[in-house]
Amino acid sequence: MEKKTALRLVETRTLDRGKWLEVRRGGVGSSDAAAAVGMNPYKSQLELWMEKTGRGTEGEDRVDMESPMYWGTLLEPYVAQAYQKKTNCRVRKVNAVLQHPTFPFMRANIDREIVGNCEVQILECKTAGEFGSRLWRDGVPEYVQLQVQHQLAVTGKAAADVAVLLCGQHLEIHRINRDEDVIARLIVLEARFWEYVESDTPPPADGSESADKALRQLYPGGGDTLDFSEDRRLSEAFAELVTLRRELEAKESQAELLKQTLQQAMGDAARAVFASGEVTYRRAKDGSRLDTQRLTTDHAALVAAYTLPKPGARRFVIMD
Repeated sequence: MEKKTALRLVETRTLDRGKWLEVRRGGVGSSDAAAAVGMNPYKSQLELWMEKTGRGTEGEDRVDMESPMYWGTLLEPYVAQAYQKKTNCRVRKVNAVLQHPTFPFMRANIDREIVGNCEVQILECKTAGEFGSRLWRDGVPEYVQLQVQHQLAVTGKAAADVAVLLCGQHLEIHRINRDEDVIARLIVLEARFWEYVESDTPPPADGSESADKALRQLYPGGGDTLDFSEDRRLSEAFAELVTLRRELEAKESQAELLKQTLQQAMGDAARAVFASGEVTYRRAKDGSRLDTQRLTTDHAALVAAYTLPKPGARRFVIMD
């Protein structure tokens, strides 16, 4: 049985890009769901918080032909067409930002709705290249499952199909049914994240590359000195960090020795096979590089005219 129908918050057919991004910042969308609960391998809670509070740039606003997001958006209509052909189910676009009838911070953009099918009502279109397709070997990745459960929560629908085009030539279709336990947990965790946004309080960092990037942007650095010597929690964290860094350095040295032992044994061979696997040791293709030192010497004025300032990045240096 379907739950309450989602509210049509904003019609998107004539919505300009700036207004659409403003609407996105006003709530947790389905593509935000996994990051909001700390389960997105590509984006941390902290980076998402930066976007929602206007401190960062929405990923969807960056047009980059090397980005999987670019190709996913471009190929979405073709994935939808292929789904229709493979399943004989008719789909249509939903030209609106939808809002949960009870929790207004929960919003969703649906790729397509499936028409006239009592078993499944939503279609989510995905594409995955050579690297991304590895995440689909065991079915729908968890962060995509959370995205779909968020959509089902907002719309009150019972099920969704995820159509994924793998490596540009293989279409897989996965059915995801509404899971009330997952949705209940999602609502609690997303509400907790939204409290961070409304109170303008950054969520804790999670150790990811995404969180590191967000911290560097959030705190570009000044010159003050803080005394944490009386703070037991932070002092223990520092001591543990020093210990771990020493252990890692020792492990890295050990790994380098083992690697060099194998390299020496291989000599000029390009491949070696072992009982538990194999390694390759091949020379890369010859390349070229720009001799910037000579260029600067011979054409200093030209180099100066095409040189842009680059802000320095903060470095985290441990001294114990």
